Amino acid sequence: MAQNVPERPQLRRLSLEFTLHYSPFIMSLKLYLDCCALQRPFYDRSQLRVATEAEAILKLFEEFETGVIEITSSDVLLLELNQIELSPRRTYCINLLAKSSYFVELTDSIEALAISYSELGIKTADALHLASAVEGKADYFCSCDDRFIRKAQVIETGLTKVVSVLELVPKLEL
Repeated sequence: MAQNVPERPQLRRLSLEFTLHYSPFIMSLKLYLDCCALQRPFYDRSQLRVATEAEAILKLFEEFETGVIEITSSDVLLLELNQIELSPRRTYCINLLAKSSYFVELTDSIEALAISYSELGIKTADALHLASAVEGKADYFCSCDDRFIRKAQVIETGLTKVVSVLELVPKLEL
């Protein structure tokens, strides 16, 4: 008698969901969002791409709130967010990051790594974010900046994968 057995991708997804939701010994996926990605839901959504990215980020925020993923915070993120005039968007982003279990302090090693990234053509602020993600051992560094992503994807970042928002959500099967 033939049994109704799910296909392998379904089994893998069920296994991942079970592990993430029910095992206290398995750590959540660590994600580092740059400021552009964090703020995307607050941008004008009249352009299709911006609207799609905003929805993807909101899905990531939802998964963060339920504990499926972990968003990493950092000194660099807070410094950049604090340069924005006081607004609901700034307050929301800072409050979201305050819920994170992972915080990356700005250290000499992050500054040195950021300098090496800058020498490879990455802008200073982006290099500091990327170095913070790498030193904080984020699984993914996520941005909406195509130019930055193209440059960063060819740089050695250890286990941290640099992806766009639109690449990440399908990878995570969310």
